[in-house]
Amino acid sequence: MLNHPSPLLRVQSLKTSFFTDRGEIPAVDDITFHIHEGEIVGIVGESGCGKSVTSLSIMGLIPSPPGKITGGEIFYGDEDLTKASEKRMRDLRGNEIAMIFQEPMTSLNPVFTIGNQMLETIRLHKGWNKKDSLEHAITVLKLVGLPRAEELVKEYPHQLSGGMRQRVMIAMAMACEPKLLIADEPTTALDVTIQAQILKLMKDLNERTKTAIMLITHDLGVVAEVCDRVIVMYSGKVVEQGAVEDIFTNPSHPYTKGLLQSVPDIRQQQEKLYSIPGNVPKPGSIKEGCRFAPRCYAAFDRCSVEHPNLSEVQGDHRARCFLVEEEKEEAYG
Repeated sequence: MLNHPSPLLRVQSLKTSFFTDRGEIPAVDDITFHIHEGEIVGIVGESGCGKSVTSLSIMGLIPSPPGKITGGEIFYGDEDLTKASEKRMRDLRGNEIAMIFQEPMTSLNPVFTIGNQMLETIRLHKGWNKKDSLEHAITVLKLVGLPRAEELVKEYPHQLSGGMRQRVMIAMAMACEPKLLIADEPTTALDVTIQAQILKLMKDLNERTKTAIMLITHDLGVVAEVCDRVIVMYSGKVVEQGAVEDIFTNPSHPYTKGLLQSVPDIRQQQEKLYSIPGNVPKPGSIKEGCRFAPRCYAAFDRCSVEHPNLSEVQGDHRARCFLVEEEKEEAYG
């Protein structure tokens, strides 16, 4: 576990909502977490829990309208990004904070070569001439394990496989050596061998350049492999957070336990895989009580009327559950 005096990124009581015909819909509701330099933090949860909206809020890329950050702060160092101008955010994006999006085919421009797209990023942020920028682009493509990088810069996105396009996206994100890399489901839709290579690549880059990584995923196997800490989100809220080892050996929120139970175990023969009953609620649909209560095996009367706080399990390990509160009260009672 890395110890640093102050976090590189500190998200404090962040609220991001979308304003629709049905009124205000909170996609991210009062979340707080931090990431230190050189740390890999995983953010996990089912689709629709607010993971991607959190990352877009940090990048200043929430589509407005209909979206808007309605509360809280996002500190990058000592600077609150929620108050930064669009020009300042453009300077930070790519240069200091970079993002790998979920689907590389929609993120790469089909009418420009890979080299042109990389050159634009490098020249914009580094201010280098074309020759130096091209040399750097080729170096970075080699760094992410792409073969024949000198020819690759002349090719178009459609000429590359899915795994190669994803590596190009990582190369573009790493080209300006950002201090923070946000990776939104970077291995989704890739085959298992390519997934493993890309995760190893991100881990190598993290170790070599001390780049902090915020890894958004729903794959707990990925989290166990590469992350230092994990934040579990459900319905726009952080429901559990702590060191990866603590979360995996002592999951304290029923949702986290359900997610871990849902991971297939190849050492056991199972007729039917476990799944958490029900679905993630629509944002804003649960007005009171614990948002996980309708799907929870341990829910009792209090859960449907009161909203639990994030309580300390042990050290930095916290969970948003009345069972944790009650265990504490009994222990000290």
